[in-house]
Order: sequence, then structure tokens, then C-alpha cells
Amino acid sequence: MDVFSRTFLPAAAETGLATQTVTRHMPVFRRCVGSGDATILVTRCSRPDHPVGGEYLMLLTHRRLVVTRQTRVLHRLRLHLNTELRELSNVTWSPDPRAHSLELAATAIDGVRERFLIRTHHPKQVWQLDALLNHAFRTRLRTPAERLVATIGDSPTAARPAVLHPARAR
Repeated sequence: MDVFSRTFLPAAAETGLATQTVTRHMPVFRRCVGSGDATILVTRCSRPDHPVGGEYLMLLTHRRLVVTRQTRVLHRLRLHLNTELRELSNVTWSPDPRAHSLELAATAIDGVRERFLIRTHHPKQVWQLDALLNHAFRTRLRTPAERLVATIGDSPTAARPAVLHPARAR
């Protein structure tokens, strides 16, 4: 059994998703996520800006964010979002323990701002979601410039930018 299969079902059970729902969405998720990628979160979500759009299911792994949509009338599955985490920009989330919800917003690589509302059963779960998202987006992701320690082969003068000083008049 691969890493994705071992971590997907426990993550779905943790959020209380029905087995029938999970198995229905599993083939779509399987096509999008590699077998070596561990699941962080599987949960239902909605879109606050499209309340009648159908039912959404979000999968967050260490590398990808995948969101599927099931239409209300014919129950067809559609892939809504499939992107690597490093391709998302301006990722924000706001936990609201009083409303038992957390709103996640991110800008995809095509420039579209995506917003998802995740509802929980208990306020404590809101803070657990906050910690999961913090781990996925803040502690694991760093830009290449932040990871760059030194480059081999650069001379010290080439590494520093040239600074021009105006000549002083005597």
C-alpha cells in the first residue's frame, strides 16, 4: 500500500466523512496526487461567493491542493482546483471558533482568487485546522531565495552589487 492510500482514509475518517463520499471522490484524487504524497487534510468545504455551486471536497497533501465539486442535481464529479502548494500565492485563512468555521483563500497560478469555507463540529477543530494549515503553508514552504545559502563558483566581487559613488569636488 502506498503512502497516499495509507494516509488518505485516516484523514477522511478524522473529519467524519462518509465512506461512500470518500470512495466516490477517490479516483479523482488518485489521478491528481502522487502515490508518495501524504495526506494532511480531507474535508468538505463550500464557496462563500458561490453558495449554490454544489458540494466541494478538499484534499490537502504536503505538495498539492485538490478540490473536487459534485453537482447537486446529477451528482457528477468535477475537478475544481488541482495545484501544487508552491504555485499558490497570497494564501490566507481566518479561523472563526464562534461560527465553527475557517475560511481559506488563495490565488491560483492563473490569477483567480479562490475562497473556501470549512465548517467544523466543534471550536477545538477550528484550531486544529489552523495548525494544519500553518504547518502546510508557513513552515514547509519557503521560497528558493530563502533556501539559498551560498552559490559555488561566484567570485566575491560578482556576488556583491556594484555601488557607484559620485566624485567629490575639491
